[in-house]
Amino acid sequence: MHINGTIVNTITVIAGSALGLLIGERLPERFKAVIIQAIGLFTFLIGTSMMLKSKNLIIIFLALIAGGITGEAFRLEEHLNNFTDNLKKRISPDSKTFTEGFVTATLIFCVGAMTVVGSIEEGLTGNATLLYTKSIMDGITSLTLASSLGIGVMLSAVSVFIIQGSLTLLGSSLRFLLSGPYLNSIISAGGLLIIALGFELLGVKKLKVLNLLPSLVYAPLFVYIATLFH
Repeated sequence: MHINGTIVNTITVIAGSALGLLIGERLPERFKAVIIQAIGLFTFLIGTSMMLKSKNLIIIFLALIAGGITGEAFRLEEHLNNFTDNLKKRISPDSKTFTEGFVTATLIFCVGAMTVVGSIEEGLTGNATLLYTKSIMDGITSLTLASSLGIGVMLSAVSVFIIQGSLTLLGSSLRFLLSGPYLNSIISAGGLLIIALGFELLGVKKLKVLNLLPSLVYAPLFVYIATLFH
């Protein structure tokens, strides 16, 4: 089985980030600050549009609660921050936005309909057209993100490769996720996490977004449980 779409997507994120880093080196800090604010607003907009996908809000609410409890129990935020801090020390010790760049880019690139549908479609049919389209969009987005948030954005290419590649390789097993209620629940929960990132980028409130990541698993699980009672 091929993962051509994911490979192309990974390359465009790396290329876009590299170009963004070159541009960012020439930008004064005051311009970077304005761009970060713009990214925060754009992130908030993306998250809001995704959040409205699901019509069963109680499932999303329960998924967030269960996901938050699970993430807190396993201290996902702490472990992932330690991981990114270690990478930061090796790659870019002076970066102030390394973790924000990595987490923001990872969620924007990996939580969405094009990621899930495109990856599973390639796994089922070999057609990577949707992922190729996503690759162009992610390349442009990574350029903008990296110009202000730094090299952490480029590291998100690893997340793209692992997450999309896994979805493609498990395509036949995950076919059920293409069903509207399941897909919309994941997108809606992911949208809320992206909104939380928007708050952080805008300096409104820092939330434990990483501890809420398990909600992306609980959302389709709760949809399935709900179908058992209908």
